[in-house]
Amino acid sequence: MFDAVQQSALRDAVPIDIAPNDPLVAYLESAAGAVELAALDLESPALEELRSSGITLVVPLVSNGELIGLLHVGRRRSDQDYSADDRRLLETLAAQAAPAVRVGQLVREQQIEIQARGRLEQELAVAQLIQQNFLPKELPQLAGWQVAAYYGPARTVGGDFYDFIELPDGRYGLVVGDVTDKGIPAAMVMAATRSVLRASAQRLQEPGVVLARVNDSLCPDIPENMFVTCFYGVLDPATGHLRYANAGHNLPLVRSGSESSELRATGMPLGLMPGMNYEERETTIAPDATVLLYSDGLVEAHDPEREMFGTARAVEVLAADREAEPLIGDLLGALEHFGAGHQEQEDDITLVVIQRREAASSALADFKLDSAPGNEREAMRRVGAALDSSGLTPARLERLQTAVAEATMNAMEHGNGYAADRPVRVIVSATELEVVVQIVDHGGDHEIRAAATPDIEAKLAGLQSPRGWGLFLIEKMVDRVDQRTAGSLHTVELAMRLKGGDDATDDA
Repeated sequence: MFDAVQQSALRDAVPIDIAPNDPLVAYLESAAGAVELAALDLESPALEELRSSGITLVVPLVSNGELIGLLHVGRRRSDQDYSADDRRLLETLAAQAAPAVRVGQLVREQQIEIQARGRLEQELAVAQLIQQNFLPKELPQLAGWQVAAYYGPARTVGGDFYDFIELPDGRYGLVVGDVTDKGIPAAMVMAATRSVLRASAQRLQEPGVVLARVNDSLCPDIPENMFVTCFYGVLDPATGHLRYANAGHNLPLVRSGSESSELRATGMPLGLMPGMNYEERETTIAPDATVLLYSDGLVEAHDPEREMFGTARAVEVLAADREAEPLIGDLLGALEHFGAGHQEQEDDITLVVIQRREAASSALADFKLDSAPGNEREAMRRVGAALDSSGLTPARLERLQTAVAEATMNAMEHGNGYAADRPVRVIVSATELEVVVQIVDHGGDHEIRAAATPDIEAKLAGLQSPRGWGLFLIEKMVDRVDQRTAGSLHTVELAMRLKGGDDATDDA
């Protein structure tokens, strides 16, 4: 409880205005958490005013990189310093309060205009402003990838949204969603969904668990007869690996070569029932593949005869294999031609295109070895020489060489059958993200089996062959193992990241 002096101070407190060019603004926008004012050394009028008001600790409220307010406290009545737990609590409160404060500011900024317009137009304007404010201001710049996005509101504003969430280890969260209903309620639910999803994605790795957490957060307070469909995936740009879950949203389309497919995963829309589980699936986005995330404003658009645009027409546009930005233009052009200019846009249209384009690489070595016992040591030596100045630590290079030797021996024995006329080809290359070694044999007509975890007890008891450790050990030694076939050729691709690996552990 506040004493009489504190209550009087609260009544008499006046807002502290901070000029946009005050040095304190730039400092707080980049601050990682709670800031102790006494420790700052800035020529700042706002800092002096905050100190003179008895404020000792502030936590910035930041939305989309912009400082929108401060959560602040004075000295404790006990005169003790704030503990680490106190600071974490304040930081958590600030993270949750910032989106709500921003929404409140946006609504307040529209109040004057709202008074001069009709009620429906007022709601649509505010809803659209909120919606657009929470869309990403910039698209991620990923080496070896092209990313493009488009949001086109209909006259009646819905709750479409998309997002890119930067995650640890260079990964990115990919989000596209749609809130049912229209106007301010849908925009508010969209803002809440985005905020909870972003907070959950930073703490939880599994996409299905993230969606379950968002669902449980929405259920108690979401307006009646409203729900949210949402696709959430975690992309590793270095490998193309994508793990994803889907809460009742339109299935993303993938175009790779001449084949088209959908990213299927099951799950109830968010906000309908608590305690839901969301299926997780994973895939690898192949080089030169295109992924299209979209809302139903694309596929459920109607022509004058009430026929829907549908996914088949979207797949036809993807088949043109255009770059990301022109591809969005092609989709919108096909949609306009389909409607023949006679139909108003029925719903918001959201499009996100993600294309994997091979990062610039250089072949460091390309050689062939006869399929003969012992030549795996030569492969090991040549790979080590090619990657001597690659930037890999000695420990990680040694691990990669060991994996190369094992994979080469497997290729000679199992892929080529030690046939004299079937050499093994080894290709060493590097990108700005990783080093890659490809071992190519002639076993493309053989079945590729996943690496099974060896049963040590069974092997010691003679119940399993002492062989069978190869691929299992290879997968434990490198950051990524991919296998593929092309006709009679079988390729094992081994990769080691140049950044973000466990170098510190290896060198300990």
